[in-house]
Amino acid sequence: MPRLSNATLAQLPAAIGRPNYDRAALTTGIVHLGIGAFHRAHQAVYTDGLLADDPRWGILGVSLRSPDTRDALAPQNGLYSVSVTDGDGARRQVIGALTGLMVAPENPADLVARLADPAVRIVSTTVTEKGYSHDPATGALREDDADIRHDLLNLERPHTTIGAIVSGLERRRAAGGAPFTVLACDNLPDNGHTLRGLVIRFAELRDPDLGKWIADEVRFPSTMVDRIVPATTDADRASVAAALGLDDAWPVMTEPFTQWVIEDDFGLGRPAWDRFGTQFVHDVAPYELMKLRLLNGSHSTLAYLGYLMGRETVADAMSEPGLCRLIEEMMRLEVSPTLAAMQNFDLAGYRASLLARFRNPALRHRTWQIAMDGSQKLPQRLLGTIRERLAQGAPIDRLALGVAAWMRYVTGRDEKGQPIDVRDPLAARLRALAGEAGPAAPRLARALLSVSEIFGADLPNDPRFVTPVEVALDRLFAHGARAAIDHALATAATR
Repeated sequence: MPRLSNATLAQLPAAIGRPNYDRAALTTGIVHLGIGAFHRAHQAVYTDGLLADDPRWGILGVSLRSPDTRDALAPQNGLYSVSVTDGDGARRQVIGALTGLMVAPENPADLVARLADPAVRIVSTTVTEKGYSHDPATGALREDDADIRHDLLNLERPHTTIGAIVSGLERRRAAGGAPFTVLACDNLPDNGHTLRGLVIRFAELRDPDLGKWIADEVRFPSTMVDRIVPATTDADRASVAAALGLDDAWPVMTEPFTQWVIEDDFGLGRPAWDRFGTQFVHDVAPYELMKLRLLNGSHSTLAYLGYLMGRETVADAMSEPGLCRLIEEMMRLEVSPTLAAMQNFDLAGYRASLLARFRNPALRHRTWQIAMDGSQKLPQRLLGTIRERLAQGAPIDRLALGVAAWMRYVTGRDEKGQPIDVRDPLAARLRALAGEAGPAAPRLARALLSVSEIFGADLPNDPRFVTPVEVALDRLFAHGARAAIDHALATAATR
């Protein structure tokens, strides 16, 4: 079967959407760091819609680690398909917004040169929580990180996201040019402000004058992004090929729902993303907190408990009546009271939409995929909510079970004694702590709570947190996830 490319676009069936602009006329206005499936299903789709009217916003996609995306899409001239799937079937579109693809470690100097190009007005990021070289509990730059230390001494060949951004800005400043806007699109609290602090701190360590220039001149708008994008499977590739009549080496599968909220603070202009549903606001914080705590916190809890219950996907996990009830009650009774009221926003409707999205049977979103990198995700997704609940003197039984499920998961053995492939930056350390502590819940909980990068100094010393986590963890070991869920629901109902 022929492969998707510029030369084969005309062979697509009429029902398949495709670029309605001259791809040869595109110029690169955005460099995106972290060209994974989420960006290709979200920001690139918004951008693709406006290129017929404004071709200056083409996207150079940069992989910071693996060449897999470049190797898959380069033979396709950067083209790929997006399949929007639900119970009614799939709607497919070919996206042409990528003007190029590169792998930063292969030629980091070339990446810096591209960032320094005056035509580039936005540098955006989806590098996941672990890609910011920071302590997720405090938001501070990990100044002792080996790659950060390398970049401070070898900024023309950066290894890190932070180093690449600062290197490009340093080159722009030296040339007397205006800086690009830095647009964080990851699930970090106050992501623009957080990234700004990391970049400025790194720059100060490199050159205090550069740090001051960045603090004074560079814009870092915060954003909230939302769309569920499962990992692509071979079965997905086969179904896409059958629909397109062309092979697509790396299609993207996603859901109908999509949301993008951005603080309208750009130094060199921005695309007209609002024409395609983006909300530009003065303050993104309420939207971001709502999404982090309701969607992402629920997703992580579903992932750990669902995996322990033998449920492969989120939709499978939601078919468990107890787990579904736990998630609904956690969102409504424990998370929502920590959120500020937003004018003209239907919070109950939003919660209902999340439950419907989680139940979408067409999305094969694996619990194992969501469970990755929990040490980086827990502080934002669950622990912030827990701290606010404790400050309110409110119970945390359902939230504590989510934390305990993560602890059970990172031991590396499931309820049937089978190994778990734990993917986490701290996996080796967590495994060692779990091995030393053994399966006794109090010892294991105390061992994992000692990881200050996750839990800080406050939570491990607060019995209102430690006790319900230990109780939940003991239930998970002694009786399994289903029984632990039933106990948490029963306990919470008596309060």
